[in-house]
Amino acid sequence: MLLIYSTLPAPRLRYICNVLLHDTCGIEPDYTHSKDDFFNYSGPKINYSDTAIAEDEFRIPPASLLFENTIKAQTVPVLQLKEYPVLYPAPEGDWTFDIFAGAFYLLSRYEEYLSFTPDEYGRFAYTESIAFRNDFLQLPLINYWLSDFQQSLQRKFPSLVFPAKKFCFIPTYDIDIAYSYLHKGIIRNAGGLMRSLLRGRLAEVKERIDVLTKRKDDPFDVYEWLYALHLKYQLQPYYFFLVTKSTGGYDKNIDPLQAEMQELIRYHASGYQVGVHPSWQSGDDETLLDAEIETMESITGQKIVNSRQHYIRFHLPRTYRQLINAGIRNEFSMGYGSINGFRASIASPFYWYDLEKEEKTSLEIHPFCFMDANAYYEQMLSPQQAFEQIRYYHDVIKKVNGTMITIWHNNFFGSDKMFKGWKEVYELFLKEVVYWDL
Repeated sequence: MLLIYSTLPAPRLRYICNVLLHDTCGIEPDYTHSKDDFFNYSGPKINYSDTAIAEDEFRIPPASLLFENTIKAQTVPVLQLKEYPVLYPAPEGDWTFDIFAGAFYLLSRYEEYLSFTPDEYGRFAYTESIAFRNDFLQLPLINYWLSDFQQSLQRKFPSLVFPAKKFCFIPTYDIDIAYSYLHKGIIRNAGGLMRSLLRGRLAEVKERIDVLTKRKDDPFDVYEWLYALHLKYQLQPYYFFLVTKSTGGYDKNIDPLQAEMQELIRYHASGYQVGVHPSWQSGDDETLLDAEIETMESITGQKIVNSRQHYIRFHLPRTYRQLINAGIRNEFSMGYGSINGFRASIASPFYWYDLEKEEKTSLEIHPFCFMDANAYYEQMLSPQQAFEQIRYYHDVIKKVNGTMITIWHNNFFGSDKMFKGWKEVYELFLKEVVYWDL
């Protein structure tokens, strides 16, 4: 057990210590506000206060953040050390900065509760983040802090044993448009044919007709190929299905009432983890979220507890509260929908802290670091550049034995010429990088 002393009880401190020490590092923290109890404790102990108490303590001078109970504009000092940047540097003590306050600010997404200029989709823009402004968006910074922090604690307290951790790779897939041409009905296919004709895209016309007459496979149908990859590399993926019954705007998937769409969902639910991919429309109408979850549960015969927002569209705390009320337990949207990197500066799962209610919730957040759509549409990377980027994220996460979560879309792996080379990027990544982690 690791005893932590603070002058006052603080829900924020207890939360972040449990996330960092228990959930991520695997040791049990306990808490006291008694100087006498702390002084007399003979085991490993952290003094989180401005005043030294015992010679055998590990002292971290605290910032004020964890003892506050309001949300207000913060001045967060950032210092660039040789290894990495730190938040809330401390001039004295046994550690160079307040790791608890810094990690809490990043994990709670404190800055997303403050006023900000949204991006074109109304989302929190990565350019507003402290990580982007201080050039650590591409680092799982908290994992790096923890790795060094753990070593310092072990030097101070040799009896403190941290369980070994292992790198984990989890591929996830958003099925926004299950098929390019198949199962869309006469009206949608007729409209697609007319648009292609008006634009002079005769190759598209021919391809659509060939697919619909079964002379050619649908360009987005890559499900058996993915199944073979998962089997070969012993992967346990997650699939998120967009199942809104009203298409239009950003929501363009196959009608979930179609038998073929239901069969596709059941096929994946029988062997993998599946979840709901809440539609863009559900962000404006909360009742649609419940309806989409019910649709998934009706099709799969399973309780749906996994979710990722379509277009990574979410707002704190409203969206996460809605998901909790709908029975979601695992949330996979923590990342940006316009750039790859670490939105919460961590490559490990953690439980969401509702900053307005000042309480830890039951919603476990699973951050992602790479999405194909970001690399292609936003960062405009070539397949080779995308491979180098995803390998970089693999390497920095593996260095700290974190969890690497990626997002892919089935259309990137198909025969659409727009995405030529992306299928090979994924195969190469699994072959040359992930294979050696098995």
